[in-house]
Parts: sequence; structure tokens; C-alpha cells
Amino acid sequence: MEVPTWAWLLTLGVAAIVLIFDVVMVARRPHVPSTREVSVTLGLYVTAAVLFGIGMWVVAGGERGTEFFAGWLTEYSLSVDNLFIFIIIMAKFGVPQRFQQIALLWGIIIAIVLRTIFIFVGAAAINQFSWVFYVFGAFLLYTAVKLATESHDDGGDDWEPNAVITWFQKAVPSTTEWTSRLFTKENGKRVATPLFIVVIALGMTDLLFALDSIPAIYGLTKEPYIVLTANLFALMGLRQLYFLIGGLLKKLVYMSIGLSVLLAFIGVKLILHALHENELPFINGGEHVGVPDIPIAISLGAIVVILGVTTVASLWKTRNDERDQVRSGDSAD
Repeated sequence: MEVPTWAWLLTLGVAAIVLIFDVVMVARRPHVPSTREVSVTLGLYVTAAVLFGIGMWVVAGGERGTEFFAGWLTEYSLSVDNLFIFIIIMAKFGVPQRFQQIALLWGIIIAIVLRTIFIFVGAAAINQFSWVFYVFGAFLLYTAVKLATESHDDGGDDWEPNAVITWFQKAVPSTTEWTSRLFTKENGKRVATPLFIVVIALGMTDLLFALDSIPAIYGLTKEPYIVLTANLFALMGLRQLYFLIGGLLKKLVYMSIGLSVLLAFIGVKLILHALHENELPFINGGEHVGVPDIPIAISLGAIVVILGVTTVASLWKTRNDERDQVRSGDSAD
């Protein structure tokens, strides 16, 4: 897939304009967004992503269009897992609700910059070293097992600032006064605001999540442009998603299990793809045949099924638990 330079620059330019507009508008009037506000904006981002995917389908072919949708859905689902930690970070630092939008925006900007670097590094590694697929696949399988076996009963309340954040808080002059700016002046000196510390925490957290999401999407497509655009569309709607489903996140009790299955599936797909590319045979009924490569259409179908089953099962369990609590309360009375 040959993507001209102007298309790369146009894509990054449009994303930059949208983010700058968002930062300016939110910084001018810090507020807690209404459900209608975030729903409309999120709807616009989702519509734009769908139209982009259709455009990719028409211009570059059905396979590339399917790769975009598979990558976009995967990145969106993994972003939901990010939101659990984002909520905890906001609570730990005591971020006033009216400043949470601007914190998320700056965090998203950092995430886009870091992920763009990761994407190009990953693309270069894949082009030079075919064995990278084995590394990516093994890492995703390890992450899937770790995610499935970790306890999430406490909702992530054990999150603590890492060594870098702790060092920054001690070493960099800062103030405790909340403002919509990242830096301010105190006694004639330029100091960091609490918002800046939160932005660094959000950015570093997303960096850790990128270690999972970038290999995962490269398991679905080898096209850096599709990887970039899928990440951009997923991150663009993350702020609205944070405010829209903050309460719903607590009901997605099986989300970690669903994401672990998703990562495991992509990890297996990566390893099979590496074996397929290296033309390593396996024995089937006495005959040597090539290792199969999972088609992208099957991958997209698997992603939709995994996410759909996870969501439905989570909501079903939550509803039953709430019903049981009500019955227990009635019995106690």
C-alpha cells in the first residue's frame, strides 16, 4: 500500500488542528461536559471513523478497509481498559471535574506523539526483522495471561505514581493551586501546576498501554498508515468516552477477560503469520503443508464476537447482581 507524503501530512495536520481547537475551546471554558455534549461529539468521531473506513475500502480495496475497521475496534476496546486507570489517576490526584477535560486532552496529545513514534519504530522493525512477529505474538500472549489472572475486584485502587512521577513531584518546583494551565507563576518564578503532573501521569500510563496496543494492531495489518489512522480515531474519542461511560465501566465486569481473549487471539494470529511468512511446514496426516494465515475478515469477525459477548455477559451479570442485592434488601426488611 503506497501512501503519498501529502496524505501523511494531511492526516497529521487535520488531527493537529482538531486537537488544537479542542484544547483552546476547553481551556477557555473549563467545565463538566453534559451527556448530550459528549454524545454528539463522540457520535461525530465515530461517524468520521466509519466514513474513513468506507473511503479506505473504496480507494485501497476491501482488505485494507477491513484491516482499518479491525484495527480501530481493537484500539477502541483497549482504550476502554485505559479509562479504568484514568479514572483512578484523576481520583488519586484529586482533579476537580471542571479541569478533567483539559487533563485528558493533553494526555491524548502526548499519547498520539508517543504512539506515532512507536508505530514508525514498529514498522521499521517489521520490515528489517521478520522474527519481530514472534516477539510481538509472545508478548501479547504473556499480556493476555497476565490480564486474565490479575485481580480487578478493587477496581484498580492500588495504582500508585511510578518512580518518574514521584521524582518529578520532588524535583520540579510546583504549586498546589489548580488551574487550566500547565505552568503558572508563583512569587515571580515559573512553576508547574498540579494539572501538569496529572498530564505526565496520563501520558506515561498510555505509554505502557501502547506496548500492548501497537503490537496488537500490527497483528491485524502491516500498513503503518492504517495503524496510525486507527489509533488517531480511537484516541480522538477517548475524552468523550471517559465522561460518557464512566459509570458504565463499573458494569463491564468481564472486560479484562474479554480483552485477554482478544489479545491472545491476535498473539496467536501473529505467530501463525510469522510461521506462514517463513514458510515453516507442519505435518497434517503425513503431508507437509504450509502454516495457515488467518484472513483479516475472520479476524474482524472474531473481534466483533469477542467484544459483543464480553459486553452482553458483563451487563447480564451486573443486572443479576443488582437484582439479587435488591431481593436481599427486601428479605432483610
